Amino acid sequence: MVSERSLEVLRVIVQDYVSSREPVGSKSIVERHSFGVSAATIRNDMAQLEEEELITAPHTSSGRIPTDKGYRLFVDQLSDVRPLSSAQRHAIETFLGQSADLDEVLARTVRLLSQLTHQVAMVQYPSLSRATVKHVELVRLSENRMLSVLITDSGRVEQRVLDTVIDVSEAQLAGLRATANETLVGLGMTDAAAAAAGLAAAAPQPLAGLAAVIADTLIDQVLANRADRLVMAGAANLVRTEEDFTGSIFPVLEAIEEQVVLLRLLGEMAGDQHGVSASIGRENASFGLGETSVLSSSYHSAGSELARVGVLGPLRMDYSNNMAAVRAVARYLSRLLGEN
Repeated sequence: MVSERSLEVLRVIVQDYVSSREPVGSKSIVERHSFGVSAATIRNDMAQLEEEELITAPHTSSGRIPTDKGYRLFVDQLSDVRPLSSAQRHAIETFLGQSADLDEVLARTVRLLSQLTHQVAMVQYPSLSRATVKHVELVRLSENRMLSVLITDSGRVEQRVLDTVIDVSEAQLAGLRATANETLVGLGMTDAAAAAAGLAAAAPQPLAGLAAVIADTLIDQVLANRADRLVMAGAANLVRTEEDFTGSIFPVLEAIEEQVVLLRLLGEMAGDQHGVSASIGRENASFGLGETSVLSSSYHSAGSELARVGVLGPLRMDYSNNMAAVRAVARYLSRLLGEN
């Protein structure tokens, strides 16, 4: 068993190493922190931590750095998930509140989270399994071109430009628009795709060909992006922390490009008492990310299943700040998308 003082020693080793990137020795702990004991006593505590494989010596005569196990204990028991400052919360609300649609919300989310944490930020698109069609809009662009806009109750907007086989009047277009809305609005994605196939049969004969083109386009829009996907930002932050990786960072960059790997990892992460999941070091080895930590939290939008937002970076990261940022952004996303 590790003593309470030894756990406090582990806490300051994690914090000091994250801050300085330098191994932490007993002398610096005594000088920088008020333990009220000698350096020899701190060395005994560090020996206990090393015996428990919570810290290790990167060099024979150096100080100590946390291990994967040490970071895990820090996150589970010792980290203080500080609330964001009022300025940070205001920045989240202002920056994300200016978004026009779901795509822009998520793009802004990863840019902001990357800036707050200095890590690679990622956000998963909400699943459409529970979303329904909210509105269909057909806009005449020219004699032979039309814009089809499909809006779901989860906030997603799908747009397609289509070439029309005939010129159509505003009255005829209004009729097709009304038919499309009467047929699709309120239906889930699977049912809407099936219903859209019948639009051509319901259209007047002169417009049957155009209705078939519109139906095919709407089916494509309904089914678009149903597969899980991520929006990401901040890969440059990973390059800036290249010193924190013992080998090349290219395998990490390749894993990031393979979104299916990250989606699978996110799907296996469970939340903790802070509302934030953490997967650290060796826990990510099977995904090719054994030298990284991933922090994530869930958010939801109207009519959708839970989705994840989070960050990925080296083991040496500011867990307290990053967990607070991920949690705050996830909560604001849920509020923003739930209201709109």
